[in-house]
Amino acid sequence: MRHYETSTTIDAPAERVWEILSDTGSWADWDSGVVEVEGEAALGARIKIRSELNPKRAYPVKVTELEPNRRMAWLGGAPLGLFKGVRTYTLTPEGEGRTEFHMREEFSGPLLPLIWRTMPDMNDSFTQFASGLKARAEGAS
Repeated sequence: MRHYETSTTIDAPAERVWEILSDTGSWADWDSGVVEVEGEAALGARIKIRSELNPKRAYPVKVTELEPNRRMAWLGGAPLGLFKGVRTYTLTPEGEGRTEFHMREEFSGPLLPLIWRTMPDMNDSFTQFASGLKARAEGAS
């Protein structure tokens, strides 16, 4: 298994962070690494994401977990579990008006060694996403 992850503390309540995070259609407004997101953050929904890492390719995922103000998970990959990516967004209240944001994507499956070599490094994009979410939730444009 391989993974990428990032965390940040946001000076805003979890409800405010969730409002921004769950509005996937507005992600491109605050994360320059996102070109477009099609679909809604709803349990069982299918979403397509286009990112600056590869703007010509849409990455389809399915929302597999949705606990408002707390947690959301997406599943994507190849058929038959040959390659799988699970991205999880977690919000943890940290006292009055503060939220710990954590994002992690785990990759697995028999094709992982082959696909991992061709995947772009997503560390910077994860950090950029967390920074953009933090800035938006804390009121910066």
